[in-house]
Amino acid sequence: MEITLNGYYTLILATMVLLLGKAMVKRIKFLSDFNIPEPVAGGLIAAAIVYTLNAVFGYSFTFQKELQTACMLMFFASIGLSADFGRLKAGGKPLLVFLVVVSGFIIVQNAVGVGVASALGLDPLMGLVAGSISLTGGHGTAGAWGTTFEDKYGVIGATTLGIACATYGLVAGGIIGGPVAKRLITNLGIKPSEDKENRSAVEEVADSQSLYSTKHNIDDDTAHKEMFERPDNIRLITASSTIETLALFAACLAFADIMTGIAKDTWFELPTFVWALFGGVVIRNTLTTFFNFDMFDRAIDVFGNAALSLFLAMALLSLKLWELADLGPSILVVLAVQTVVMIAYAYFVTFRIMGKDYDAAVLAAGHCGFGMGATPTAIANMQAITDRYVPSHKAFLIVPMVGAFFVDLMNVAILQGFLGMFS
Repeated sequence: MEITLNGYYTLILATMVLLLGKAMVKRIKFLSDFNIPEPVAGGLIAAAIVYTLNAVFGYSFTFQKELQTACMLMFFASIGLSADFGRLKAGGKPLLVFLVVVSGFIIVQNAVGVGVASALGLDPLMGLVAGSISLTGGHGTAGAWGTTFEDKYGVIGATTLGIACATYGLVAGGIIGGPVAKRLITNLGIKPSEDKENRSAVEEVADSQSLYSTKHNIDDDTAHKEMFERPDNIRLITASSTIETLALFAACLAFADIMTGIAKDTWFELPTFVWALFGGVVIRNTLTTFFNFDMFDRAIDVFGNAALSLFLAMALLSLKLWELADLGPSILVVLAVQTVVMIAYAYFVTFRIMGKDYDAAVLAAGHCGFGMGATPTAIANMQAITDRYVPSHKAFLIVPMVGAFFVDLMNVAILQGFLGMFS
């Protein structure tokens, strides 16, 4: 029996998943020690419940995808709306180095996929599906390439396989990032920040983050660098600023929808979420540069974090564990090897090349997130770490830009090279 839940019930269940995850992380030391994101903790329990209902009673649930998609687009729009050109310049050389590191891993990921698949007697092209197509690429890339593999290369079930592998990657990326970063940070001798008890109201307000306004002094060191790092800190948001900020989000989503339609089947066709992010960048810098608009980053930050958490909760609610079981032992072996390779690469390569410091450890956790799953998972991994330790402005500047802008372009180029070997 298939049960379809509309947007209201989907939203209710997603918030319940988040509350469950918050309670679990707060009460279970293992989860907090290894920086497991709250949406992942609660979402896995929810997915297990859905699996049990399917196995015992035959129930299957369909959740409204439009709401999940809207949350994802709002999250990427929030990144764009927070990215003024002054900050983007700060990426500099570390951004290019991280892009090279990520591109190197895409090559490794596909080589491992093809090699293990061939060793197990599978079609080598299935190794690409269980490689960067579904893992680095995510669900959208898996769906797009799946059709091509079925029609052009005759790989039966490539779309279903790709989506199932992407689902596995979304979960795995959220689980491994925290432990990898914890081990690296522990080796550096950095201890978690301790909350100061009995703080006065003035101290709590002074300690709040993301207080930057576009009319503040750009040199205010505590003001303009925070993005998505402290979602629970105090933020002063009024009804007027809320409406103003929602209007900006609506403009970004409308821009994304229009451009997706215009770019369809053209050389500049891009995923909708990239257009949402790009729209945010254009809107922000146009308003602040030419109209001296006072962009309220505190509100953008809050809505972006809420959208990210809801997206992940809905994605894991929609997880059909029985589809992963149907992949077969050979593909599961490929995915297991890919997970180990991701951990090793983040630990021994990403961390060391990016500087062997705290920022590098946070970057390693973010790389685990989008190297196996998606950029929202990477951000959630980094949030879980910086909430427990200290902020990492460098990581939160670099990962969204690489994960959202550049990784898809590099993935396509590298995949074309691998496919050339099988043509």
